[in-house]
Amino acid sequence: MTNLSENTVTVGAAPLRADQVLAASQRCVAVRLDPSPEFRARIERGAAFLDRLLAEDGAIYGVTTGYGDSCTVAIPSELVPELPQHLYTFHGCGLGRWLTPEETRAVLITRLNSLAQGFSGVSWELLVQIETLLAEDILPKIPAEGSVGASGDLTPLSYVAAALCGEREVWVKGEFRPTAEVFAERGIRPLRLRPKEGLAIMNGTAVMTALACLALARAEYLAQLSTRMTSLACLALDGNANHFDETLFSVKPHVGMQRVAARIRGDLASGRPPRNENRIQDRYSIRCAPHVIGVLEDALPFLRTTIENELNSANDNPIIDPDGEKVLHGGHFYGGHIAFAMDSLKNLVANLADLMDRQMALLADARFNQGLPANLSGATGPRAAINHGLKALQIALSAWTAEALKGTMPASVFSRSTECHNQDKVSMGTIAARDCLRVLELTEQVAVGLLVAVRQGLALRRARRSVALTETLAAFAAGLEELIPFIDEDRALDGELRALLNALRARQWKLYD
Repeated sequence: MTNLSENTVTVGAAPLRADQVLAASQRCVAVRLDPSPEFRARIERGAAFLDRLLAEDGAIYGVTTGYGDSCTVAIPSELVPELPQHLYTFHGCGLGRWLTPEETRAVLITRLNSLAQGFSGVSWELLVQIETLLAEDILPKIPAEGSVGASGDLTPLSYVAAALCGEREVWVKGEFRPTAEVFAERGIRPLRLRPKEGLAIMNGTAVMTALACLALARAEYLAQLSTRMTSLACLALDGNANHFDETLFSVKPHVGMQRVAARIRGDLASGRPPRNENRIQDRYSIRCAPHVIGVLEDALPFLRTTIENELNSANDNPIIDPDGEKVLHGGHFYGGHIAFAMDSLKNLVANLADLMDRQMALLADARFNQGLPANLSGATGPRAAINHGLKALQIALSAWTAEALKGTMPASVFSRSTECHNQDKVSMGTIAARDCLRVLELTEQVAVGLLVAVRQGLALRRARRSVALTETLAAFAAGLEELIPFIDEDRALDGELRALLNALRARQWKLYD
């Protein structure tokens, strides 16, 4: 695979990574098909094999038969060319929000990579058309809702198929426009889908897998940010740095947890807070932070492997084996692995929200914050009576956390029998992925609220006594001070919170190696 530093991701040359999907979704890299003759020949062998089967009157599911429970319906030979158009047409019933441009690019490269495995029986021209959409940044207008995750992401991916054929609407430069109009302006010829190509585009896990790739990166960054904020919260609360002792953590060998403890230990190295004379142990949200964050850290490698295995799979039906000259009917469109990964990830991320919410509650409460003012108000003198500091922000964090926790109900256990009981056990993987993104969104909101609190709390602590900071922590704290002015008089914080959210999602802060 071409290195990311070369600003190109080459599909078909080697397995794709989740971080490459992320980079392509943000237009940090270009996407191109492997230009080697060997790769093109591999793709064309599948299409040629299907052509031979059709010429020999072979019965092929979804090519010479109807779809799903209609597989017993034989399609007259003269109508076979029309069948793919009917597939994407009758699936045009999606609702809900539209996938964002970033999400849509991720879907396109994910589907392209699956078809590039060479087991879908598609033409070279189809792959080139998807490559063209990515290169021109012409993005199908895809509704987020309507998939049960098997037989793949049929309804949302029908909007990809239709766009490739010059139908429906696309995002172009921030607005929706008719696809046919945009194609005419750019000199792009609408695709005429060959037999099996409608199924190949739609009958797969591209939407849920693309969203999973994006979710993975956001969760990884949140784990690091919550670690850094635990260090700052420990200082602001006059906490005990010995809770993160290396020997202490050596006796419980969870690698991710140990890594989190080591990061906090490094943050606090030259500014070890004294042990509070009246309290030997800090409360759990400080003392046990490595144990909470560490579960996510330990799970991330497994989740990454699971998601990337799906990313690099042929996941439509039937599978076309041109070398063995076989048409293999199976269920690779079933998104169970992604469903499990997303149900698991949203649980782990929501636990970060809960941890940060508890840290916020400690910082705001004068009974527990070791001498800081109630609600971290910076007002003094008579004006202190009318200023309320972070009282409302603490309430908001509680609301966002509660909603994140509510969103952890696993989607994968809510399988529904659909399509005349042909699809009688389905994965719900796309719903799980959307749920995970919502939990991530809420947890990021909790995180930026806590950023305001730790910035304010540390400033108030340093006004009371000297606090030695490591160079790394001092630089991070100084950066926060530039973004978040000290709060002495009450002010609306929503604008600052939105700016912080943008900074978080742009991964503005370099955290840990």
